[in-house]
Amino acid sequence: MRAGSCRSRPGLCGRSDEQAELGALIAAARAGRSGSTLLLGDPGLGKTALLDATTAIAADFLVLRTSGVESETAIPFGGLHRLLRPVAHRRSTLPPSQVAPLEAALGLGGAVDADRFLLCAAVLSLLCELARDVPVLCRVDDAHWLDQPSLDALAFAARRLDAEGVVLLFAAREQHGEHDAPLLPGIPALRLSPLDAVASGELVAALAGDQLPEPVRDRVLRTAAGNPQALVELVETAAARGAGATGPVTLPAGSALLRAHRALVARLPAATQRLLLLVAADDEVDVDTLVRAAATEGLDVSALEPAERAGLLHMRGDVVRLRSPLIGSAIYQGAPLARRRAVHAALARALTDDVHRVRRAWHRAMAASGPDDGLADELCRAAAVARRRGDYPASCLAFERAAQLRTSGDAKARDLIAGAGDARLAGDTDRARALLRAALPLATSAPTRGRAELLRGDLELRDGDALEARRTLLEAAETLAPHDRRLAVRALMRAGQASSFAGDLAAYAGIARRAARLRRPDDPPRLTLIFDYFAGTVAASRGDHRTARAAFGRVVRVGRELDESSALTWASVAALLYGDAMGARTLAARAVAMARARGGIASLPQALAALVYAELCTAQYLSALPNAVEGLRLAEQTGQRNCATEHLAALALLAAVAGDEQTCRSRARAAGTRATAHGLGLAASLTVWAEAFLDQSRGDSSAAALRLRTLARPGAGPTHFVVRVLTVPHFVEAAVRSGNAAAARRALVGFDAFARASGYGEWLALSARSHALLADGEDAAREYFREALRLHATGHSDFERARTELLYGNALRRRRRPARAREHLHSALETFERFGARLWCDQTRAELRATGEAVPPVAQPVAKQLTPQQLQIARFVAEGKTNREVAAQLFVSPRTVDHHLRNIFTRLGIRSRLELVRMLG
Repeated sequence: MRAGSCRSRPGLCGRSDEQAELGALIAAARAGRSGSTLLLGDPGLGKTALLDATTAIAADFLVLRTSGVESETAIPFGGLHRLLRPVAHRRSTLPPSQVAPLEAALGLGGAVDADRFLLCAAVLSLLCELARDVPVLCRVDDAHWLDQPSLDALAFAARRLDAEGVVLLFAAREQHGEHDAPLLPGIPALRLSPLDAVASGELVAALAGDQLPEPVRDRVLRTAAGNPQALVELVETAAARGAGATGPVTLPAGSALLRAHRALVARLPAATQRLLLLVAADDEVDVDTLVRAAATEGLDVSALEPAERAGLLHMRGDVVRLRSPLIGSAIYQGAPLARRRAVHAALARALTDDVHRVRRAWHRAMAASGPDDGLADELCRAAAVARRRGDYPASCLAFERAAQLRTSGDAKARDLIAGAGDARLAGDTDRARALLRAALPLATSAPTRGRAELLRGDLELRDGDALEARRTLLEAAETLAPHDRRLAVRALMRAGQASSFAGDLAAYAGIARRAARLRRPDDPPRLTLIFDYFAGTVAASRGDHRTARAAFGRVVRVGRELDESSALTWASVAALLYGDAMGARTLAARAVAMARARGGIASLPQALAALVYAELCTAQYLSALPNAVEGLRLAEQTGQRNCATEHLAALALLAAVAGDEQTCRSRARAAGTRATAHGLGLAASLTVWAEAFLDQSRGDSSAAALRLRTLARPGAGPTHFVVRVLTVPHFVEAAVRSGNAAAARRALVGFDAFARASGYGEWLALSARSHALLADGEDAAREYFREALRLHATGHSDFERARTELLYGNALRRRRRPARAREHLHSALETFERFGARLWCDQTRAELRATGEAVPPVAQPVAKQLTPQQLQIARFVAEGKTNREVAAQLFVSPRTVDHHLRNIFTRLGIRSRLELVRMLG
């Protein structure tokens, strides 16, 4: 089913195909042709909404309505009475033999046991007579509850209507039982499936906008399983609970959906209902476990057969599953508390294998009727197992339940803090804050208070003011130092990160000194990495590149050995400062892959940020773009607005590369505003770089130099020293071109030392290019340019090589060497076209024209034809990943990937994955 727009009714998201089919029936009736359709679907899938939408477009029709009522199912002709009573006065136009049966059925006189055929013929004749004046729409809702005589008469008419302009629309619940006879034989059926992920997301967005935190939104989508009515009710419930509410999102007690599903279950034998509650209490229950649990309840699993025949459950492998999570919700929420506890106890006894220890502990905890510290300890151990496998939502829930079982306030606080930490790792920042708020008043011991403050500072660092985060984290370190050196060092590391975000190098150095006092010779690798990172960063910021290189080298080695996403992220940044930019990219890519594989959605934006920085520093702009887009999306979704601001600033820089002035300026303004509000010097520096790069692209060297001057000057306020160093070659170019060679020479001294210490060919090339621009004579400039191009060949930045060739070509043209200038300018133009760098292409083409050469039109690269998300999906597919694998990488559904892939093929004019591989190869 194709996902359609929500149109004017949010409940119709994803129903464009069905609306089109029903709309065609209405259009045909206007042209004099009749038709009928039976809408089939589970409760809440939107059958009535589709009837309403179809009725709305039939404003020029005579609309007759009826609906089945469960309590009137046994009353003959009750449904026909509601449908035809408003037009009963037209019966006089019928043949006399049909009038009496119709009057009897409508309660207007005569015997109700009249000839059934004549009655059916009378209904057909009356509808045809009515259609002489105006098209007729008969809508029959809840047809499964319509009395059989009424249903028979309407079906009789539907099967015989042809060229009269009458539409009969029926809506009924799907019959899932194997032996259920068709409700209306001979009537075309239109089955409603649950909404796909895209349409479900559209509906939630239409209902809640961006008010639901992403993890809550995900729980709503998962619970609703594509049921529109469930989405409506769950969004209302989630909104009423407020941000940070814990536990599952459930349907409200008075939900019509719950009543409808409970009615299905209520018809089953009592033993079947008891077994269904076992299944509803554990959505992973396998047959063997169910057999053992049923035995403890004195039941035999053969009692499930009526539920199977009714289509309420099915087998998936050896796991017993209910047809819909909503059925499970109806069963579980409808059971008394004591009965639920008994079922959980039975399941806990049945889960005997060690592999089931997490589920066993959970069921034991849910069966508990009061505080139990031993059971809470067991649940915490189970939570630790879930945490190790990356199932942070499960571990969070387990820690929260453990806290409920504690007898001590401080112990409750410890469990709540652990749960809050895992909620943060799951990307549910609001829930993390809610659990932390609950923990703080209960924390009586210094270690527990220190842990709470560490988490509070960490949350502030990700989504608050950097300086406030630093203050909180330093307090946490002070509190923790006498009790837990490892956590104290982690708090200092985070405080240093806050100072780095703010661009406050003096404060960073002070925090590094505090951390150094906690160092021990026998520290484990994780602590060694932190201490060396502190030492390397302080040394690099002071220009002591030899010390920095040694320290960062140790960070890289340890990070590779730890093989953890966070360690690899730090190692990537260290490698970048160490001078191994491509190594930094490799390490960051591993960090991203590991975060994906282990479900660490909260750590993924940080890992993607490290990858984007490495790609920016190596001018790998085409791959940086989709990574920054994904990083921004995930950072926003997981409540990490500070990281989102960095990604937004990076996207501003990438827009500048592409020559998209409007996008660059708007992104830079948005990122700059956020950076100022939260004290983020790194993001602020990136926005300055972005706008200066755009100025350079436009040929406005004076404006670029003015912007970059603040970054190039040490101690110039809340900037970031890495950005300050890496922008020096850009400042040199802009300053020389705007007539300020003296400032350029002063700035270049520090960059030269940095490039020499790194030994990285690309940065050495930029140093040589800068000296070429500052050279006094033609010969010296030529040698520097040649050296720069030689060094570019050892690096990985085609873009910066093209910029060097453009500058060299310009110099050669000015020295009246057009033939040699063209050689370099053509090479530069080819590269700029491949990157889609429009303004740089314009500059290069202008230089070529100045040499007297006509220039061909610019070719549009693949990257410019696709959106960032499409480009990212295309690259994954080109690497050989399946749609399901791509979906897992991007945290979207396979259907969403399939939808984007079809659009990619259409935009590129291709038909196969092989063609896509060739285009991106």
